[in-house]
Amino acid sequence: MDDKQLQSLIEQMTLEEKVAQLLQLTPNFHECSDQEGQITGPMQELGITDHMVAASGSVLGLSGAEAVINIQNDYMKHSRLGIPLLFMADVVHGFKTIFPIPLAIGCSWDIELAEKSAEIAAREAAVSGVHVTFAPMVDLVRDPRWGRVMETTGEDPYLNSQFARAFVRGYQGVRLKEEHDRLAACVKHFAAYGAPEGGREYNTVDMSERQLRESYLPAYKAALDEGCEMVMSSFNTVDGIPATGNEKLLRGILRAEWNFDGVVISDWASIREMIAHGAARDDHEAAYRAIKAGVDIEMMTPCYVQHLPQLVASGLIDDKLIDEAVLRILRLKAKLDLFNHPLRAADPVRERDVVLCREHRQASYELAVKSCVLLKNDNVLPLHQAAKVALIGPFAQSDDILGWWSCEGKTEDAVKLGDALSARMQAGALKIIEGCGVHTIAEHVLEQSLEAARCADVIVLALGEESAMSGEGASRTDIRLPQAQLELIQRLKALGKPIAAVIFNGRPLDLHGVFDEADALLEAWFPGTEGGAAVADLLLGHVNPSGRLSMSFPQSVGQVPVYYNHFNTGRPFNSAKRGERYVSKYIDADHEPLLPFGYGLSYTSFDYSELSLSSSEITANQTLEVSVTVTNIGSRSGIETIQLYVRDISGEVVRPLRELKDFTKLELQPGESKVVTFQLTEEQLRYHHSDLRYTSDPGQFHILVGPNSCDTLTDSFKLV
Repeated sequence: MDDKQLQSLIEQMTLEEKVAQLLQLTPNFHECSDQEGQITGPMQELGITDHMVAASGSVLGLSGAEAVINIQNDYMKHSRLGIPLLFMADVVHGFKTIFPIPLAIGCSWDIELAEKSAEIAAREAAVSGVHVTFAPMVDLVRDPRWGRVMETTGEDPYLNSQFARAFVRGYQGVRLKEEHDRLAACVKHFAAYGAPEGGREYNTVDMSERQLRESYLPAYKAALDEGCEMVMSSFNTVDGIPATGNEKLLRGILRAEWNFDGVVISDWASIREMIAHGAARDDHEAAYRAIKAGVDIEMMTPCYVQHLPQLVASGLIDDKLIDEAVLRILRLKAKLDLFNHPLRAADPVRERDVVLCREHRQASYELAVKSCVLLKNDNVLPLHQAAKVALIGPFAQSDDILGWWSCEGKTEDAVKLGDALSARMQAGALKIIEGCGVHTIAEHVLEQSLEAARCADVIVLALGEESAMSGEGASRTDIRLPQAQLELIQRLKALGKPIAAVIFNGRPLDLHGVFDEADALLEAWFPGTEGGAAVADLLLGHVNPSGRLSMSFPQSVGQVPVYYNHFNTGRPFNSAKRGERYVSKYIDADHEPLLPFGYGLSYTSFDYSELSLSSSEITANQTLEVSVTVTNIGSRSGIETIQLYVRDISGEVVRPLRELKDFTKLELQPGESKVVTFQLTEEQLRYHHSDLRYTSDPGQFHILVGPNSCDTLTDSFKLV
């Protein structure tokens, strides 16, 4: 249907029918459904009438082809104007075939595989009846205390933007209307949700507009530039105003500046939550502020349906605001071809063949392999073919490796590490002992672990967080492993055997008691359905690790926030003068992270040499070529991620010590060298000035190229 036809529909709708289109409910409100859907917020007595449900525009959290077909068919029988429902769900890192958590995907630095993961998730979700996914989440995060750090791709605006684009392409494809096995994407959470004070969920966000635009907005903009169809407003305040009622943010930046004319949806109950924020007296004022700000769909509170008609009748709002919101919703339904095909791709028969198929599991394995990061290795990994191995720890045979937001994923479908190692090792070479629980340790189990370890050549410790220890609502002040696991490490360390640790977790951790005690350390994150197989192949050397951190690991929680692209100070710390007092440092710890952004090891080694620039000066119309020679100086093939950083030496506004501008992945055989060339333009040197102009400054710049944000070769040029 075109806009003229959609406008005709709107003209036939009553005000109550229009307002109901703006209401999103869970499936249990529909009589033919016995499913509650994914409950992600506090259920309240909403005061929703049968008439409101009958005219409501979308359903939250329902999947399964048969269930969706039943509700849609029943709804369409009673729909006066034949307007279908939209079905939305949180398909974040897979539908039933679960991929690594997004933070892990960020550590792959593999844009193509990230896009493929979203395409597969869309295919599975679409055949199961879903039309819209509440993804990608592109919130920039610098504080690992925040539980939802697992749902982002890291701390860097450029890298996050590249992944944002990839996920949108994967979910939506090229022709959303014709490609029924794709989903409309909804970028979230707009804006700056990843910067809550103290890392505490739903907490206040307070930053300058310049910082907001410089670091936090770029990834949302990248998703929208890629054609993302929806935006979800965030729970937090932005400059003292809740995002859901923030007119400057939603109508100003999003719609007026960025020309976004798609659908804006509130997060769960966030319209009503303006009352708790102190930004609205009651539901009436909350509805007024949200519709004025430009929120089209209200998720799971009744402020719109109960108060918008009164607001129109009293003249406080123009009914054109409601018509605009309805038109945007109907446009999305038309783009999804729902007026012609209300069931879209939902198909119970095909669903059985598509969901969790072998091809999808293989893609999950490939991404898991590339997402794991080797953090330390003192000649312990890969495990020797003939070694006797004791696999010990709460994750030795755990299926809790999918992570938070695993949609329809089932732990029973996950490949366990112990099973995967057993299948790949000689009979009798592997002994598996739980050792301790995630939080508890029993002496008799510990003794079994010590006995098994004494008979082994190598100890592999499988440690980590339960999936519920990260994700929404899981902020932590202590980001170390639980004490029971640290005690297990200490007891096993006393045996003097080589120890390789594998950590399953959803956030960067304070690794004291692990990093210093283990001889090797593999960061596995929550690696998804094929996680055990991927980790086993990495430990055994069947695959060479290639992951690189997309978020810094702190020395301790006291450093947080810690991130690579920070500003210098007027009294910077000099490592050659550690005893100097009056400089920017801690007196009880290093101020640098334990492991920096971009860091990761391999089973081979790479050498960087011959950094060269095509010119010592460039103008706004010129491109600078940056070349570096990379050589595999090890004994096996490997993949290296070459990273290009820039430092603006002097700006009108203080500039970060370095900023990622580009990267490329390169596979090299032993002894092989290749020259990598980057193209750098003046546009990549621009930033937001004090008056928010986005431009560059003439002057000196440093070029830094290397395997991570700390270990780099350096050269310089001038912009004239």
